[in-house]
Amino acid sequence: MESNLETLGSLERRLNVTVPQEEVETEIESRLKRLARTTKIHGFRSGKVPLKIVSQQYGPQVRQDVMGDVLQKNFSEAVREQKLRVAGYPNFEAKEVAENSSKFEFSATFEVYPDIVLGDLTSLSIEQPMMQVSSADVDKAIEMMRKQRIQYNEVDRAAAKGDRVNIDYHGIIDGVEFDGGSAKGSTLILGEGQLLKDFEEAIIGMNKDQSKSSEVPFPEDYHGKEVAGKTATFEVKINKVEEPKLPELNGEFAELLGISSGDIGKMHTEVQANLEREVSKRIKTKVKESVMQALLDAITIDTPKSLVALELDRLMQSAKDDLKQRGMQVKDIPLPKDLFQEKAERRVSLGLILTELVKAHELRAKPEQVRVLIEEFAQGYENPSEVVKMHYSSKERLHEAESAVLEDNVVAWVLEKASIVEKKVTFDELMGKS
Repeated sequence: MESNLETLGSLERRLNVTVPQEEVETEIESRLKRLARTTKIHGFRSGKVPLKIVSQQYGPQVRQDVMGDVLQKNFSEAVREQKLRVAGYPNFEAKEVAENSSKFEFSATFEVYPDIVLGDLTSLSIEQPMMQVSSADVDKAIEMMRKQRIQYNEVDRAAAKGDRVNIDYHGIIDGVEFDGGSAKGSTLILGEGQLLKDFEEAIIGMNKDQSKSSEVPFPEDYHGKEVAGKTATFEVKINKVEEPKLPELNGEFAELLGISSGDIGKMHTEVQANLEREVSKRIKTKVKESVMQALLDAITIDTPKSLVALELDRLMQSAKDDLKQRGMQVKDIPLPKDLFQEKAERRVSLGLILTELVKAHELRAKPEQVRVLIEEFAQGYENPSEVVKMHYSSKERLHEAESAVLEDNVVAWVLEKASIVEKKVTFDELMGKS
């Protein structure tokens, strides 16, 4: 075998390989002979089929198989000789040669992994969110849980903001009905902005069985272009008015939150502990995101297009699987690659950087670290031992845990080198709430 390497770009290479034709023909003949020992053809005893007939029937397929194997075998050998780190899959192309040529020639075009220079990372600046869960945060969380368990009771009075109403409505624009302009038995909570503000405000003050006509303008930037900027006339009838009733903050409510004793003080303690766990988890996530972005900003690399294409396919398939799980038909839903391109490039770049950091600084995930992570995760389930067992019986889940530990190791290493900038935040800011 002879080979030579061409540089086509910063990462793209072409490897030209020449293999003696005799090597190819010898392997084809060897396989046909082995096939002749076991093949069955009508009119011949098993193992007694003439080689010529076996060649006529199976020769083209055997030749194709041998050529594929020769390509892969000699390419792998040439890659080892040239000490190349191939990224993605090569594109093979057999070269045309004379019919009686003594050589079989092919080329393989591919990309190589980039050389990554980590440099001095002590100049990195990482933002560290800082917050302590306050009693006000606990009270706010409990109030939210009360609202989640709100009940509505029918009342015989005019509808007010915060009430839940059941209505029939029919709308027209310039005397013509429009899509989405009519409904029967529709339920909405007044003041929550489920429908247009003017529409909801017109209902406030109406009583059960009362009908009313009102003019409602649609905003110029309304998502329904056919009605945007136009004014509709709505005829609305109220079928039912219900007022909200929050559960009282007592022992019964504490029991609803899983405090069997109904102890209000214990309920506050449990809610605070849950919030603190959530805060700790979110701070860890924020710091990790900050570290990863800092690495991407500090280390510039050429990203192999082949790896980005593979990651793009994975992201698009994952998006389709997610849509399927929601019961949607994805065949007719176009998923533009542009939506995933930036994310694919980022993930590939970050993956290459992390791999280099792990290799350079011995940051691989240790079995005991993986075990701790899995056991901590399992504590959130009713039967932790079964969850642990499930992770260790699944290569995919175990790999996910190992990857998470590996990333944690990288984050810890970077934080030792970088400058930490503390930033005080509120609970809502940390959780991304407005």
